[in-house]
Amino acid sequence: MDIKNNIESLRCNIPNEVTLLAVSKTKPLNELEEAYNAGIRDFGENKVQELKDKFENFYKDVRWHFIGNLQTNKVKYLVGKTFLIHSLSSIKLLEVIEKEFGKKNIIADTLIQINIGREESKGGLLEEDLDTLIEAIEKCKFVKVKGIMAVIPKGNEESNRYYFKKVKDIFDSLKNKEFKNIQMEILSMGMTHDYHIAIEEGSNLIRIGEGIFGKRNYNLQEEK
Repeated sequence: MDIKNNIESLRCNIPNEVTLLAVSKTKPLNELEEAYNAGIRDFGENKVQELKDKFENFYKDVRWHFIGNLQTNKVKYLVGKTFLIHSLSSIKLLEVIEKEFGKKNIIADTLIQINIGREESKGGLLEEDLDTLIEAIEKCKFVKVKGIMAVIPKGNEESNRYYFKKVKDIFDSLKNKEFKNIQMEILSMGMTHDYHIAIEEGSNLIRIGEGIFGKRNYNLQEEK
């Protein structure tokens, strides 16, 4: 498998304005370096400890994205290390991010994660709870929302397109309104097997793991 060729192939298939986020969870630094040397600067991790370790041992111009379910007791370890947190999904988490980033006087850029398929197995906010979260975000001093992230249910092209359209509708609705601390700039949706549909439906950030690095290594010890 050639990481460089995979990245070059992806870049040929996505518009220049779409950010290619390399999902590097469980991948060793030597593989990240191959991606880095091929021009990747945005890397996504879903375990706090793994992001922290890689942040401390990799190139300093990398933009680290936290894309996993974020436990409140781990937020403090991300302060000053993340370019973007993709998984803001509750008032409780919002309050902890505000508190921990506020201690260091650092702004936390985030995306609201929406559980568009209403799947119990996935994280994210239900659409009907969005207004309440927005009200809380507007009161913050250290949390800024830059857009929306969604992981859609597995399905065929028709169902994929349906869910991507639903997320884009929410994105557009919020973009047309004025909020404090909220700007709809980033729409993060689409992964290795559906990114082309996501881009057609308006995504401007795609999260690609297998399409760059190959299959995930599930044998690595999970974070405690």
